[in-house]
Order: sequence, then C-alpha cells, then structure tokens
Amino acid sequence: MYLDKEVDVMHACGHDAHTAILLSTAKILTGMRDRLPGTVVFYFQPAEEGPSDFIPDGKNTWGAKMMVQEGVMKSPKPDAVFGLHVWAGVPAGQIAYRPGPTLASSDDLRIKILGKQTHAGRPWDGIDPITVGAQTIVGLQTVVSRRTDISSFPAVVSIGTINGGTRYNIIPESVDMSGTIRSYDYGIRQKLHADVRQTVEKIAESGGAKAEVTIIEKYDPTINNPALTEKMLPSLRWAANGDVVNAPLVGGAEDFSFYAKEAPGLFVFLGVTPRDQDMSKAAPNHNPGFFVDESALVVGVRTLASLATDYLYANAAD
Repeated sequence: MYLDKEVDVMHACGHDAHTAILLSTAKILTGMRDRLPGTVVFYFQPAEEGPSDFIPDGKNTWGAKMMVQEGVMKSPKPDAVFGLHVWAGVPAGQIAYRPGPTLASSDDLRIKILGKQTHAGRPWDGIDPITVGAQTIVGLQTVVSRRTDISSFPAVVSIGTINGGTRYNIIPESVDMSGTIRSYDYGIRQKLHADVRQTVEKIAESGGAKAEVTIIEKYDPTINNPALTEKMLPSLRWAANGDVVNAPLVGGAEDFSFYAKEAPGLFVFLGVTPRDQDMSKAAPNHNPGFFVDESALVVGVRTLASLATDYLYANAAD
C-alpha cells in the first residue's frame, strides 16, 4: 500500500549486488586480517531508501542515519569510510568518481491547498483549490529559474503528484500535491526551502485560499572528501585496470551522506551495463529493465578490498 493505493513493487537498484560485493570483500579481508595494520568495519545497512511513507514530524530515521544515531561509527570510530553503487549506463567494470559534491540532497515536499467547495457552475461562491494548485505548480518553477543562484551548483524542484476533486461539476475543498527538492549545497538547500514555502503560501493567499507546506528532509548531499579522493585514485585505477572516469553530478540521493559527515568519505559508481550494449539506451536504476552484468561484481570486490587495505597501509607508513 502506498498513498492508500495498492501498487506493484520493484526496487531494481542493485542492493543485492552491493551485499554480494561486501560479503565477498569481508571474506577476503577476514582471511588476511593478521596482515592488516588496522581495523576494517563492514556496514551491512538495511532500509537505505526508507519506509514507503514518511511521517511529517521530523523524527523519521532509517538506514545510515539511524545506524549513525545508534552509534555504529563510535566504536570503533573510523578514519575514513568507503562505498560504491552499481550504475546503469556505465560499462561493466568501469569506475566513475567525483571529488566534492556528488549526489544531491533529497527532501520530500507535501502541499495541501485549502479552498471552499462549491458547484462548478457557480465558482464565485467558493474558492477553487485546483486553479490555485495549477498556479502553484507554475510558480514553483521560478524558485530555481529566478531565485536560486545556480552558478555554483544546480537545483531542482519537481511536483510528482496532484490529487483533488471527486466529480467533474464540483469544485473541491482541497488539493494535495507532492514532489521533491534536490540540491548539492547546504546553503542553497535551506534557501530553497524558504523560497518554496513563501511561493506556495503567497500564491494561495492571492487566490483566497490557504496552503499547508511540509518539507521532510530525507538525505543530505553526498560529498566526497577531495583529499581522500585524490589519495585513493591509484587504488581505483588498480581495481578497474585503469578504466576510471570522472562522474557527472547525479540528481539521485544516497544516505552514504550520513556516514561521510562522521568521517572523510569516498563514494564511487561501478558500471554494470554489458559493454556490447548502447550505454545511452540502457535501462537506468529503478527501472523494470535494470540489468546487472555480474562480471562487474569482481571489480566491485577489488575496489572495496583495495581501498581498505591501501588506506590502512598508507596510514601505517605515515
């Protein structure tokens, strides 16, 4: 059940591949633990993408955020944290990385427009929340295009659902909308929240309606530590036999961001699309056609194992 409707469910994002990679890495490093100059901790994390719905009370925790709150990074406290995500549209076995901001923050946007019900033939007797909702959607597009400084990082405000009304000739009492807010910078993120609230509330007020705006902060931006990224590049190149490329900014979000706030972090993408396919036509993650070329899993194991061992030996030498 999602939003009071029964829907089909398919995740198709590769978390089974991630678990297989980390299990294999754990097996390899456990077998050589007497030769490792330090400690390696493996984070097997549930609920990376949270529950199916969120309670707008600011207390929602799941996945990495909950693990951090429960002390997973306190004993022992790591000096660095590494992660990877399998990625469609990238050749199998290729590693893509990016220093600094890499994945976006993700915040749920919930809007309720409150009007006054009336007959559609007598709209002047009521307040039409559908018309106000339409104006709101158009107005929200100016939050990024006219009010956000995108010279450093981009941002996105999107509406994904709109629900209101029960009959063609009745103007309803309310309209509900939901969407997402994405950004790569904490300052821009907070300004977006303020601008969204002001835009929605003032548009509703101009139409005689009221607006209730709820913004649920779900994921922080994933920011790769630049110094750590540069330090570990040789390990990435070794793991992928030199097939390492720079990644573009990704509009998706990842709760690895909560680990990377506790310790310097590096999060990379592992290509899983068969090399004989057209990368531009590959079904993306979260698509029913998503496919994992399992030959890439070996590169994933090499990546995590080499990042851990190389980092430990480098620190021991220092």
